[in-house]
Amino acid sequence: MTRILGIDPGSRKTGFGIIELEGRQIKHVINGRLLVGDGDFPNRLKQIFEGLTDIIQRYQPEMMAVEKVFLHKNADSALKLGQARGAAICAGVSQNLAVHEYSATQIKKAVVGNGHAKKDQVQYMMSVILSLAELPEEDAADALACAITHANFAAIGGNQNTKLPEGMRTSNRRGRYGR
Repeated sequence: MTRILGIDPGSRKTGFGIIELEGRQIKHVINGRLLVGDGDFPNRLKQIFEGLTDIIQRYQPEMMAVEKVFLHKNADSALKLGQARGAAICAGVSQNLAVHEYSATQIKKAVVGNGHAKKDQVQYMMSVILSLAELPEEDAADALACAITHANFAAIGGNQNTKLPEGMRTSNRRGRYGR
């Protein structure tokens, strides 16, 4: 049994989701959001670090998957997002978790089948794959999707013939650069 913590970093809202792999089964453990508000920025980073550290200590995941920063039109927003992501990564590393990174396109393609899927599609697929009674919040759904993406990539280990966890699929189609 392996627990994976997925993180959707944000400077005001950081989504988190933990899944558990048992054989080929993916099970939902918990999901939610750390709401750090509009206070001074260094304090928000501290809250992200401490909140994720608490979640890691409480639920004991073995690894962490984090969404990579994508380029924003606003450079200041991109920098703040990168710093929030750094606080999340530091929380994982400080608790001895291996940290894996995936782009938003990789995550959406892994869980929806379309790298440009909308947020509501990701929410819906998380409720289906994890048999959730209701749709998770957007940030939490993205975090769960990130964790499932890592489960997917870990399962295929570069070998397209490896069996994926139940409910997951992959394709032999390669992206623009053969990745």
